[in-house]
Amino acid sequence: MDENMPTIIVEGPPISVDKKRMLVKKITEIVSEIYGIKHVTVIVKENPPENVGINGELLIDRKRSS
Repeated sequence: MDENMPTIIVEGPPISVDKKRMLVKKITEIVSEIYGIKHVTVIVKENPPENVGINGELLIDRKRSS
């Protein structure tokens, strides 16, 4: 593995595979252009609302109360 290869980690809510493809493609294009390299690793980590809390409240509970 090339040590100069950037790794981009995106954490967010679950999205479709088609949207992941688009996200990975666009991130790779921008990072490749800025760094001037062809090899970019993008990792998509999905966090369902029951696994994320903001201000002491789970996102799944915030959605229910709004």
